[in-house]
Amino acid sequence: MKIVRSFSITDNITNHQINIVKAIITASTFLFSVSCQLKGDKIRPVVASISESVYASGIIKSEDQYQAFASVSGIIQEQFVTEGQYVTAGTPLISIKKENQKLNVENAMISASFADFKLNKDKLAAAAIVVDQARYRMLNDSVMLVRQKELWGQQIGTKVQLEERELAVVNSKTALQTAIINFTELKRQLRYNAAQSINNLSINKQQESDFTVKSNIAGIVYNLYKNPGETVGPQTPLALIGKADSFLLELQVDEYDIVKVNPGLTVFVTMDSYRGKVFEARVTKIYPEMNEHTKTFRVEAIFTTPPLKLYPNTTLEANIIIQTRKKALLIPRSYLLNDSVVIRSDGEKLKIKTGLSDYLQVEVISGLQLNDELIKPIP
Repeated sequence: MKIVRSFSITDNITNHQINIVKAIITASTFLFSVSCQLKGDKIRPVVASISESVYASGIIKSEDQYQAFASVSGIIQEQFVTEGQYVTAGTPLISIKKENQKLNVENAMISASFADFKLNKDKLAAAAIVVDQARYRMLNDSVMLVRQKELWGQQIGTKVQLEERELAVVNSKTALQTAIINFTELKRQLRYNAAQSINNLSINKQQESDFTVKSNIAGIVYNLYKNPGETVGPQTPLALIGKADSFLLELQVDEYDIVKVNPGLTVFVTMDSYRGKVFEARVTKIYPEMNEHTKTFRVEAIFTTPPLKLYPNTTLEANIIIQTRKKALLIPRSYLLNDSVVIRSDGEKLKIKTGLSDYLQVEVISGLQLNDELIKPIP
């Protein structure tokens, strides 16, 4: 059975100054040495506050913190920034050699110029002339057919001549239709080539810009992972960027405890970089997916009053306060037998009902009076 990690907070300690570990020891020692009326191994219950909490470990993260990657492979040519430097969104961070890509851009520019629709209007003009000629020929053949029919009506000419005129009209109409189709297709093809070449040029320019890694946000360059001359790829992190003055806590909460955690709960945080101090935070977000490897859930919190200096990836330990009960009847956990029995000084065993507990104390809900004197069970 897993023990819920928790601690007690006495009423005279402020939320902003309390040290989680020291509070437990100091409060417990004070309460049970003064208020419990310690007599050897004999004690009496005391009335004090107790809080149940969930333990979590984690790190400090800058808001919007992310690792910058390049979408191309190559050799780092230049770094434009240094660690600790403030950058704005769009600031170039690192460039990767791109000689071949420059040639691709130049070729795309040549193709775009060659396929420019305005520069190919002479081809359309030539095709339009063919259409006009076909139309003139059709009109001329139509006139000649009318004349031939008039002559045939006067018994002048032969049947073969009439049929030849009719065939000429059919052929000229077909030629006109073909010329119009060719003109339309040429115009469509020229527009397509022009648009495609422009798109290819845009794609190559975009690919060229991919060789320069830029910052997505305004913030601080916290780390540069690679140096000029090193080979990198799309899976290689190049830089760590994050907000300069806004941080959050990324906590890992055990799956056993996650159902107890809700946004808005108070969190007490300790860090090795601020030894002896405890900071208050508040749960802001719970990610619903469990990490299958660690069996933990990711929980985010923000400081109520943050420390003066913070750095990304600083480790921390935290206690998320699930509930607090004031004026609870408390006894030391060491005086509890089988989780539900205590021994009075006269030897009588009393069955009690317990509530909240921490490492040192347990709340007694029923079965025990404030003036009952208890003795410690013999191990």
